[in-house]
Amino acid sequence: TEWEAKVKGLLKGELKRRNVSYGQLVDKLAAIGVVDSEPNIRNKLSRGKFTAVFLIQCLEAIGASSLRLQD
Repeated sequence: TEWEAKVKGLLKGELKRRNVSYGQLVDKLAAIGVVDSEPNIRNKLSRGKFTAVFLIQCLEAIGASSLRLQD
């Protein structure tokens, strides 16, 4: 849906801005106590279906202190 595409784009955009690969995201999530595999993360992001908790965990792990909803 439109909302799933928007949320997927937001997270992917933040990862790209910080030059964080999926593999690096796995490591950064592990550093804050969140265990997940690279294939699982890749699937979540490709589908655009993940919880708000996962979104915040990812943003926290990559050091994002704010999120732009529009360009």
